[in-house]
Amino acid sequence: DICDHLLAAEQKTYYNTLLALRGFCSLHAHDHQQALQDFQKVIEHDSPHPNSCIKALCGRGLIRISGGSHYLTALDYITACQLKLEETIFTIKSYVPWNQRGLLLKVLQEEGQKMLQKKRYPGGSSACGQKKKQGFTLISFFSLKVVFPFFCIFFSSRDAPGVYQLASLLEELDASDEASRILCADALYQMGCVEEAHKLLLLALSRNPQRSPILARLALLQLKKGFLYDGNQLLKKVIRIGDTSCLLPIMDIFKDEDRKLMQTHCHSRALTVLKNKQEDADIKEAIAYLSFAIIASGGYAEDCLLIRAQCYGHLGQKKTAIFDYNAILKEDPRNVQALSGRGFIYLALKQQKEAVQDLISALKVEAGVVIPAILSLKHEAQGLITQWLLQHGRTALTELVATKDLSKEETLGDLLMMAKALIKICKDAQYHIFYTDVLIANGRYEEALGHLQEAFGHSLADDFASARLAVLQLKKRNVPVAAHSFSILAKKDERELGFLLNFVDTKQQQHLSQVAAQEGNVLIKEYHYEKALGYYTLAILTSKDNPRYLRQRAACLMHLKKYDKALKDMEKVIQKHGCSSLKTRVEDHCSKGHLLLSTSEEEAAVKQYIEALQLDESMALCSIVNGPGSEILTKTFHKIAQYNFEMQRYEEAWKITDYGLKIDKNTELKKLKTRLKREASSCRIH
Repeated sequence: DICDHLLAAEQKTYYNTLLALRGFCSLHAHDHQQALQDFQKVIEHDSPHPNSCIKALCGRGLIRISGGSHYLTALDYITACQLKLEETIFTIKSYVPWNQRGLLLKVLQEEGQKMLQKKRYPGGSSACGQKKKQGFTLISFFSLKVVFPFFCIFFSSRDAPGVYQLASLLEELDASDEASRILCADALYQMGCVEEAHKLLLLALSRNPQRSPILARLALLQLKKGFLYDGNQLLKKVIRIGDTSCLLPIMDIFKDEDRKLMQTHCHSRALTVLKNKQEDADIKEAIAYLSFAIIASGGYAEDCLLIRAQCYGHLGQKKTAIFDYNAILKEDPRNVQALSGRGFIYLALKQQKEAVQDLISALKVEAGVVIPAILSLKHEAQGLITQWLLQHGRTALTELVATKDLSKEETLGDLLMMAKALIKICKDAQYHIFYTDVLIANGRYEEALGHLQEAFGHSLADDFASARLAVLQLKKRNVPVAAHSFSILAKKDERELGFLLNFVDTKQQQHLSQVAAQEGNVLIKEYHYEKALGYYTLAILTSKDNPRYLRQRAACLMHLKKYDKALKDMEKVIQKHGCSSLKTRVEDHCSKGHLLLSTSEEEAAVKQYIEALQLDESMALCSIVNGPGSEILTKTFHKIAQYNFEMQRYEEAWKITDYGLKIDKNTELKKLKTRLKREASSCRIH
């Protein structure tokens, strides 16, 4: 009320002072709108009064805090400090209540730090701002008038002298506050006052010798002055404290050349530590130096990230190592060392798919770097990764040749690159065979032949290598020789033979099946059942499961007493009965029944013979005579019928007995039938 009365008087004495006072009264009464109007009038007055303007700026800054405009608050207090620091201190102590002063100091500290860290207008140029700052005087301030609010926003956010004055204000308000002292030192550093900043930090350190943010700043200043030993000792203290993250906010304050200096020094120190010692403690120290270097680089230093990832891998921190490799590959997806390094970590984690993917990518970029890296691994790790690569390559090649899609030049090229790498890493036969397969798939037959002879000699004692030679011989129409090699492989690995036949065209396969079947027939007549088995298998594979060859192989297997395998062949034959003659179907069921008897599956055997008898009785009886004979078979029928009778399955027992008597008038079967008739009166089985 007093201010209102004085302001209403005709004589406008102390007009700005009264407006500022009334503004603070309104502010304390929580009337922010009225307070802001009064403060604004003071700032925009034609003849502004400096002390009143300082009060108005401080008051408006408080209002802006409540509105969330912390940056504008900081600009108001920087402007007030540049007008008159002592008056700004007096205003805060006199007009800002204790319960609001703590928040004000915190806001000013945070905003001052942001300004130094260039987080406001990172794209802005400081050169223009410096000229404007140099030209800023109290007189020019008074001439701003209405445009002053805009000036506060335009005022450079990278104004280190302004932040220094703000930090000085904060120190005066609370001399014990460490954050304000550090802010002041940072501002001095950016202003180029290195010695003053150093003294201020030493004072802060004397009060708290274990503060990492202070130690890190002092380390940089010592490095900048050329005192490498002192700087390194300070960095070691930070490492011992274990707070390497303290560098993150500081690096935004350091100048580019000083950050580069820190990065170079820390990288060099890490290499020195790793060169001299390899204990876990030394590796951890090296990791800390590398972390400093990476932070100093702005978060990406390829050489440091690579070394740190290797260190993490050595310590068993595999997931952390992958994180560093990922950071490199995000920037450079074709980085060979990162790809192979991450691949080795996945290898240690037994993550096959990821390991193979990374190592193949690395091999595609620069195999000359990756191969020595794989050879440097322990023997067990080498064996595992080469097996994984071989498995992946075989799967990819199998898909290509099975679909006959050999037009994918890129995929074939990748496989050839991988195969070449594998034979350089390991000399085992399987890798040379894979390389030969890829050459054949690429149509490079002469080269494939030359490699076979170089790797295995001209005799080619290895059956798998001989089979590859057979593929190449087929290209020259040498079918009998090829059939011989294929028949040997057929006995060892039918699946491998199936893979190789993908390289043989349909016409050649038909010819192969005929030659193989003929040779098999000759051998079986000479009782060479094992050799005949290989030829029959070749005939089956090249004819896409021709029933005739399946029957011949089943007969061969029966001679070798491999009844289970023979049964599988006969099951395939019976499944293909759609176009077979009646006689053939009858004989097939009898053959299967005979095999089932050999494996003691008597009930299943009886069902097969019944099915044959149902198709044609006379043909079935002729086949039974040839084996196993009617007498033996009727005994089996009696046994199964008797079992069904005892289980009171009379209808099934009657059926088996009836068909058994068609084979032979067995006395026991007749008796069983009589007993079944006696049961007819009660259960009516007929």
